[in-house]
This record gives sequence, structure tokens and C-alpha cells, in this order.
Amino acid sequence: MHKFRTHTCGELRKENVGQTVRLSGWVNTIRDHGGVLFIDLRDHYGITQIVISPDKAFYKNIEHWRVETVLCFTGDVVARDASAVNPKLITGGIELVAETMEVLGESEVIPFQVNKEEECSEALRLKYRFLDLRRKSLHDNIVLRSKVISRIRQLMTEQGFLEYQTPILTSSSPEGARDYLVPSRIHPGKFYALPQAPQQFKQLLMVSGFDRYFQIAPCFRDEDARADRSPGEFYQLDMELSFATQDDVFAVNEKLMSTIFKEFSTKKVDGTPFIRIPYREAMEKYGSDKPDLRNPLIMQDASDIFRTCGFKAFAGVVEKGGVVKTIAVKGCAGQPRKFFDDMVAFAQSVGAKGLGYISWVDGEAKGPIAKFLSADELMKLKSLGGAGDGDTMFFIADTLKGAQSIGGAVRTELGLRLDLLEKDVFRFCWIVDFPMFELDDEGKVAFSHNPFSMPQGGMDALLTKDPLDILAYQYDIVCNGTELSSGAVRNHSPETMIKAFEIAGYGKEVVESKFPALYRAFKYGAPPHAGIAPGVDRMVMLLADEPNIREVIAFPMNQKAEDLLMGAPGEVELKQLRELHIKLNLPKKQEKDAE
Repeated sequence: MHKFRTHTCGELRKENVGQTVRLSGWVNTIRDHGGVLFIDLRDHYGITQIVISPDKAFYKNIEHWRVETVLCFTGDVVARDASAVNPKLITGGIELVAETMEVLGESEVIPFQVNKEEECSEALRLKYRFLDLRRKSLHDNIVLRSKVISRIRQLMTEQGFLEYQTPILTSSSPEGARDYLVPSRIHPGKFYALPQAPQQFKQLLMVSGFDRYFQIAPCFRDEDARADRSPGEFYQLDMELSFATQDDVFAVNEKLMSTIFKEFSTKKVDGTPFIRIPYREAMEKYGSDKPDLRNPLIMQDASDIFRTCGFKAFAGVVEKGGVVKTIAVKGCAGQPRKFFDDMVAFAQSVGAKGLGYISWVDGEAKGPIAKFLSADELMKLKSLGGAGDGDTMFFIADTLKGAQSIGGAVRTELGLRLDLLEKDVFRFCWIVDFPMFELDDEGKVAFSHNPFSMPQGGMDALLTKDPLDILAYQYDIVCNGTELSSGAVRNHSPETMIKAFEIAGYGKEVVESKFPALYRAFKYGAPPHAGIAPGVDRMVMLLADEPNIREVIAFPMNQKAEDLLMGAPGEVELKQLRELHIKLNLPKKQEKDAE
């Protein structure tokens, strides 16, 4: 018989009755029924009930046992009485009558409950993450993550991709976020950087003659935490295809996403091909380039109706080049006044000066701005929004960018507060046709997103078009309002790359110095190539129906980018700093704290 177990705690069934077996696991619960002890013994696979009679020699040691102690039991499998069968357990038809017991690992008093879900501070959970991971919900999330990644690898291989590894220690590169720098001991004063993404390496693999690459790639970015973004590091399904168009990338990812989300969730999944929404249309209708299509609300432009109206606050905005956006909501007029006051306060919290609204009740237009509008203007608004009795239209007046941003936030908030989101469904879309360039805060032409994207129309577009009219072969895939990834058809022509950077105000020397490998490689026969990199953490977060990404990562950092379990970041010895030729120049407050 095996030293620790013949079966797992999720394995025994009625067909095992009469067998002598050995189980090991953690004490999940202990119950005393008239002197007979019942222990739910838990391991990775499940729970089995152990029965201990008072006549056993080890019974007297019960006062030393605590939940989460690791025990090993040997005994006989018996069938439970019909009245004692537990249908909630896969092993609920049997129990183990213990004959011997061995303590494998004692537990101290635990800082929070593991065998049931209860509120607990995140700091405590992260400090004792090894205990937190024993909780069923979190344990299941990590198992789900492993299975999803395994299936991803299988699906990618089936579609002709091969997995290659790219370096972790590389050079610093201006890719949008801050790098994590690693000092070099043998090259004093020089630093490696942890990769923000394998972007350049995967493109170089295509130039090297490899056709379809993928990798479950770790990426490192020194940026702040969000609910859907872990600080420090994250994992993405990195992929690149040679001799590929935008449609080729879409086909690969639609098959992948459709399969993964159908196999690992009971929710309905959009059929393929996924809907494609041009960037400018997304901003106009949803006020976001990652719209949640479960929300039926859309924005419309009411600027022309307000241009000459008697409501000077809105007419003045339009006269100065701004816009008025409206969102029509069915059946909203019956909400209490507090609902509308709260929505006004919300709009102000996201940058609006106010939030206008008109409700139609018993054929009459009511609301703070209704009295400023003529009957004809009210009729035009009603027609624009398709509004009827009992409906409400909300209005945002601002610059185009401001109205889109505020309107997008108001749309989302209305959807949540009114419970309008479609239930039990994953709604996917592609956002396409991103602008190649935009004006920065100083009014200068700058890259709007990815400088390595191929402009639609190639070199000819760069030479003949207004930069602000040039679109890029760039795309995002979005699910339920969460951006899973950005991708692009790459600019593989060195001449086109130089021209694109020139338009954005960078000379040829910038390309040569900042991206020397790519620029050099592209001069030696680069194939057309395209790629994308869906976030694994975000995919699992959606599948697990978790609101916070830390619930699907085994050992995450907190919002301050601290690892409370391992104590990172931490101080190092002076000897280590000297080996790296580094002298600290701490802020004054930290110097005082250190003293």
C-alpha cells in the first residue's frame, strides 16, 4: 500500500465499498455526533467523509487537531445509509471508517476561514495566499486557468502554429509603458529591460522564415493596477503570422475564442464571424473603443436640433464647435427623481458640467430642459431617439471628444443601474480602422496607437493624404466591454516605416537607434506579417465571471505592485548594490524612514 494514499479524496464511489484504502488531505471540517467524529478530508480532487469511533487509539488526540491540519487515514470504505447520502459531494454515497491515523503536517490557528467563503481583507488574503488558494472558488479558478492554457496550446497547434520562446532579458524600448530595468553586473551603468511584450522578437521570427508563431508569453510593465489589469506582470497569447492579412488573423482568433468560450462556459457565445465596428463608429455610438454590446443603449448626435434652440447652454456649445449627444432609454420615465439626480451627479463625476434629460409622460415632455425647446424641436428629438410615452432621453453637451467620453460612461452606468445588460452571453466584436495619427495635446501630429502598424494605402497614403485621414490596419478584439487584445498588420517596409515616423515628427535616426534590429531586418527581405496577443488573464477572468483579475492569478501583486507573500519589492544588501555599481538616491522621506 502506498505510504500516503491509494486514492484521492474525490475518487471513491459505491463500487469501492469493502476495500481497504488510504487517504491523505487537509481537515476541512470536524463534527462530533454523540462521540463519533466525522471529518471532511479535502485534497485537490474533492472531499471524503472520514468516520472515527471513540474506541480508536488515536481518538484521544482530537484536541490537538485543527482545521487545515494534514492527516493520513487508513480504513475500510462503507456505504452510507440512505438518509446520510450527501448529493452535494461526488463521494457522498460512501465514507471511510478509519482504523489508523497519521499526522503529516499540523496547522496553527488559521487567520481566515478556508472551508467557506467569507469577507476578508485583500491584504490578509495576499499575505497568506497559500491558504487563500485552498478556498474552492479560487482553487477552481486556477485550475480553470491551467485547462484554458492547455486547450489554447492545442488549438494553436491544430491551426499550424509552433511555440517559440523569446528572451526575458532584453533592451529598453519606448513602447508606451515604463520598463522594469535590470542592472548589468558585468556591464556597469548599463541595463537590461524585462519585455513589455515580445513584439519585436515575434516580428523578427517572421523575418527569420518561421511562418506561424505563438507563445504564452509573460509581459512586464511598470504601470498602475486596474480591475482588469495586474500591475507588474501578465500573460498573453502572443501570435504572429507570415504572409497574412487582417482577415487571416481574425479567422484564427474567432475559431480560438469561439471554442474556448463555448467549452469553458455555459453562456451563449456569438457566432462567427464576429461583428466588425470601425473605430469612429464605435466612438460615435458607444463612446468607447471597447463597447459592451450586451448594453442595448447607443448614442446619437442631436447637435443640429440644439444649434438654434432656446436652451443657450447647449446652443452655445454647438456654436463653438462642440456637439450634443443623446441616449434614449425605453421605460425610464417612471424612475424616481433621485435616480435622475444620481445620474446627473455621476455625469459630473466623469467630467460633465451637467446632464440634461427629457421624459415623455402622458404625451407631455418633462424635465429640466424641456421648457426651453419648441414643440417642433421636441418632436424632432423624439423622432431621433425613437422615444415614446414612458421613455427618457439624456443629453451631453461638450467637445466631440469630451461628449464621447462622458456619453460612453453615462451609457455604461445607465445599463448597469437599469439592469439592461443581456444575461449569460459573451458578445464579441472587432474594432477596426483605427486612425494612424492624431493630434497630441500640443496640436502636433503623433501616432495614435501602434507605430508599427501598416497604414491603409501603404506609402501612397502617407505621401498623398492628410495624416489625420489615414487609417491603419489595426484592430482590437473586445468581449463584454473588456478589451482582450490589440493587434495589427505590421509595417514591414523600411521606407514606409521611415515615412510614418517622419510624419509623427521623428527622423530616420530615431528609428535606427530605437528599433535597430527591426529596421536592419526589414532591409533583408521581410514578408508581410500580422499578429495579435489576447490577454490570458482577461480571458480567464471573463470565463470565471470574476470582477477582479487577481482572482484568476495564483500569486498576484496588490494594487501598489507589492507581493505581500514574498515581501517584494524589498531592500537588498549593500554588497549587492556595489557589485552592480549602483548608489541609491532615495526621496528624502524614504531616507528618514530608513534611518
